[in-house]
Formats: sequence, structure tokens, C-alpha cells
Amino acid sequence: MSFDRSLLSVKLKKYREQFQLSISELSEATGIEISLLNAYENEEKIPSGDDILILADFYKCDYKFFISNEILASFEQTETLFRRHGNDLSKEDRWAIQEFLFLAECESYLLHALHKDQEQSFEFLKTGSFHKKNGIEAANELRQHLNYKSHEVPMDIYQDFRCIGIHTFRRKLNNSDISGMYIKHPIAGKCILINYSEDIYRQRFSAAHEAAHAILNDDEDGVIVSFKGMGTDYREVGANYFASHYLMPVEFLKKIPDAQIWNKEKALIWANKLKVSTEALAYALKNAGLIDYKTSNSLKSVKVEKGLKIDPELTDSLSPKSLIRKKYLLERGLSNFYVKLCFESYREKIISAARMAEMLLVEQCELFEIADLYKEVF
Repeated sequence: MSFDRSLLSVKLKKYREQFQLSISELSEATGIEISLLNAYENEEKIPSGDDILILADFYKCDYKFFISNEILASFEQTETLFRRHGNDLSKEDRWAIQEFLFLAECESYLLHALHKDQEQSFEFLKTGSFHKKNGIEAANELRQHLNYKSHEVPMDIYQDFRCIGIHTFRRKLNNSDISGMYIKHPIAGKCILINYSEDIYRQRFSAAHEAAHAILNDDEDGVIVSFKGMGTDYREVGANYFASHYLMPVEFLKKIPDAQIWNKEKALIWANKLKVSTEALAYALKNAGLIDYKTSNSLKSVKVEKGLKIDPELTDSLSPKSLIRKKYLLERGLSNFYVKLCFESYREKIISAARMAEMLLVEQCELFEIADLYKEVF
């Protein structure tokens, strides 16, 4: 192998610093001696091919990233992200984001290998800096693109966004103030993460919100983190209007019986039907001109009981133990869609069992359990 020793040392040191690791922690995690890691970072020694593979596997990136000048990993995106929001992201959250990007890259590879990456291309042409207008029009155009009727409410929004080429993952972050993020991966393309620690209904709005960034802000630097309460930022305003109009089209809201007469009980009923928070419903009703500011504040004050909200990927047929296990896996980003993709690729002999386990973030001995949880054949 031919190395640019100086560039390699910079990459190794920066990656370690991105994830707030000491040399000793990296050594313990990889089994590579501390003296060797120091020598690699200080340009005193060129890593062996085996050590390059070990480090690439640890950092969840293509080994070619370390030996090439080309962009073959999400390194620049995570560097930008951690530089801007370093104080908001714990070490655990940094690793969660890295694994999310790893899953997105794996998903991109598998979709291509299975010839399933011919998504319905969707492009939206923005008009100047009219952020509210752009958000509303983008939502309406996407609904038309996906053949929704003007009054029809989309239910499987995660699949909606996947089918237009957005890699969509739910992943738990420790920082509950982060609702989601959009990152443009150099290989996978548009990727959105929804914080799984959020309320199930809120996750739907966050998914639509992050998809809006992928559609409306794709011409920017490709890294946007959405925090709760950032409604005054122009990009957040546009994304909120997109999410509201995509999930709760005005034509649908106007067809609700007595659409201009609302109380708390009625808000709870329709929030459950639409699978949104009462806050999001009140926001949509007010923007549609159906309620005033006072009524909006009143509706926001009521909350849908948690027991009434069901995660679309958790079924009643699971035993209590299996339910806990699957929820943990969902928290790590393993959606039904992604797991199905991995098992299909294995059956088509595109990947080995060992590679599938790596892509599913589990040990190979756990694959039978994963297959059972996700109703897959293995």
C-alpha cells in the first residue's frame, strides 16, 4: 500500500479527537498497542494493512478513507457537526451519529446492489427567500409527486421519504433537546436522523421537518441540527411549514366536522387520528385560519396520553422480553425496512452472515434472534 503518511496521521488524530477518545481508550477498544497508535499519529510509522482495517472497522468507515485523498467517509460532515455543536453532543451521541451514518451508507450500498435505488427523483425549485411559501409549496408538490389526494393524510411518512432517496433513520440520542438532524453523506447522499428519545407522535413531525431540510436546504453545507425551540431560524420556519402541510393538509383540516369549533376533547381525538401532538395540530389549525391565537394556546395545553401512542414498528404479538429487545434495536436505528434489506441481501448472496451482523451492529451469534424479532427468514 502507498500512504501519504502526513495526511494519514492527521486523519487518525482528528478521528480520535472527534470521538473524544484517549490513546489508551483507542488501544483498549482496538487491541492495537499504545506505542503503535502514537507512532501512527506522529508520522513515525506506517500502519500495517491489518491495523488500517481494524481502525476502519472501529470508526465505521471504509478503509480506503485512510489511504486515499478522496472523500470516502463522512469525516468532513462529522467534523463540521462536532465543531458547531460539540458542547451539545456527549461522547455517546457522537458515536450514535457515526453509527447512523454507517447504517445510511450500508443502506445505500444494499439498495444499489439489489437494484432498488431507482427512487422517484424529487426536486423542488425554491423561490427566493420566501421560507414559509417554499415550505408549503414543497409539501404540496411532494404530496402530488407521491400521488396523494389533496385531502389525504400520509401515514407511512418514513417510507415516503425513503422512496425519494432520503435515508431515514430513528436513533436515540442522549440530548433530548435535539429533535433530529440532516446530513448530506458524501457517498449515501441525503440522510436524516430522528431522535428516538422523543415522543412517538413528535417523531413523525421531526421526520417531516428533517426531510424538509433535505429538500429545501440541499444547496447549503449539508449539516443541519434541529433543536427544540429554534422556530425563529429561517430554515426551521420553512421546515416547520413543510412538516405541518405535509402531515396535515389544509384541505383535510377544512373537512373536519365543525372545523372552526374546537375544544380540548376534540383536539385529543384528532391528534390521535393524525398521529401528531396537540401542539402540532394547533399550529396547523391556526396557520390554516381555522382557530385564533387564544384557542391555539388552549389546545396546546393538553397532551395525548402515552398509552394511546403506539410505535408503528412495535407489535402486540411480541413477548415482554422481545418487546424490550426490539425497542433497544430500534433505538439503535434498526428499522424494519433496513433489517429486511440486510436479510434480503444475505439471501441473494450479496453479503455474508458476518457482514450482515456488522451491518446490523450485532454479533453473528445474534442473527437468529434478530430474524425472529423482525419476522425474517435466516
